[in-house]
Amino acid sequence: MLAYARRPLYSFSQNVLAVSRNTVSTCRNHGFRGQFLLRPASTGKTASDKASAWKKYGKLLGVGFGVGACVGAYYSYEHYKKISTPVSNPSEGGEYVLKEIPPYFKPARSIQVPTDTTGLKLTLYQYQTCPFCCKVRAFLDFYGFSYDVIEVNSVTRSQTKWTDYRKVPFLVIKFPNSERILQLKDSTMIISVLQSFLHNKSENMDNLVKCYPTLNYTDEEGDKRVEIMNRYFLMYGQHPPGRTKEDIVEERKWRKWVDDVLVHVLSPNVYRTPSEALQAFQWFSKVGGWEEHFATWERLLVIYAGAAAMYIIGKNLKRRHQLQDDVRQSFYEQVNVWLKALKKKGTKFMGGNTPNLSDLAVYGVLTAVEGCDAFQDVKSNTNISRWFENMSEIVKQHGGATVVSERGSAA
Repeated sequence: MLAYARRPLYSFSQNVLAVSRNTVSTCRNHGFRGQFLLRPASTGKTASDKASAWKKYGKLLGVGFGVGACVGAYYSYEHYKKISTPVSNPSEGGEYVLKEIPPYFKPARSIQVPTDTTGLKLTLYQYQTCPFCCKVRAFLDFYGFSYDVIEVNSVTRSQTKWTDYRKVPFLVIKFPNSERILQLKDSTMIISVLQSFLHNKSENMDNLVKCYPTLNYTDEEGDKRVEIMNRYFLMYGQHPPGRTKEDIVEERKWRKWVDDVLVHVLSPNVYRTPSEALQAFQWFSKVGGWEEHFATWERLLVIYAGAAAMYIIGKNLKRRHQLQDDVRQSFYEQVNVWLKALKKKGTKFMGGNTPNLSDLAVYGVLTAVEGCDAFQDVKSNTNISRWFENMSEIVKQHGGATVVSERGSAA
């Protein structure tokens, strides 16, 4: 709150000073020279002339301060309203309920796991190599959920025109024997809700999403923002057996680190040079099946125009996130932060013998660049390979499928 209070006061003072400077400039333009103000005796004018001049100057200065005060107060008030007045939450969980069935799109692929007995029909809208989409897929694959993938066309974005939430990933959930349909938004929120659903068998999905209300607000720059509250928290109901409070807090810390730190070193490294940017987009096209899903002109446009644009954007991201001049060093550094913590724990995964959500988050975002030159350099210059290969194996084998099977019906 103190920060909010300081900015209006600062704006007020700056406006007053600006008007003062303009006032002095105006005086000079009308013949009131600096030496006249500082050395009135040197003008040779009479005492009454001097008094009159000082009186006029005083009035002019007073008007300037008055105008500056009014303008500054008005500007400060309007600015304060923007940064301190959030838009109220429209409903508890209602923002995730779809009133109409989404239009049909042919899935890019359909993952079917026999051990998934939840009855949920999950549809993931994604970009194949988006780090946040990869993070969600790592979670779904590890736990053995059955789901369809809708690959969104990054040029036309026609697959998301039906919804107000145009970002990816988002997950559409249709319940068995019901018309209820939910749209979960934000990769972290998606994972938290599904994990809470798996471990809190006394609650259904409708009640769980109420624990993640959205807050619409205007930031310090006057831009509209949406924040999903509690998105890193799991709604266990009762304390899960075999887990300490410290363990849960540590898992949450690393999940946030992935979103706030690790993911931001990826783009500047993947698009470090024009050739690396082009190589990355060619790999994206291959693993995303762009030849199958998109027209030739769309695919080529994304590859070549996208590579050029992201090379430039990567430079801006490097400065924004204050990466080292050699961005590879920043990549190695953050990977080593994770490996050091893993070594300190002394277990195969951060979750022990099986991965927890922090393992899945780190692994997920790294798979987004798995086929790029940047990640090959990371494997050569750090000890990430063993952990990454262990994660790849257990995720592909649906290592957490027993949990989904035990959860049973979603009703």
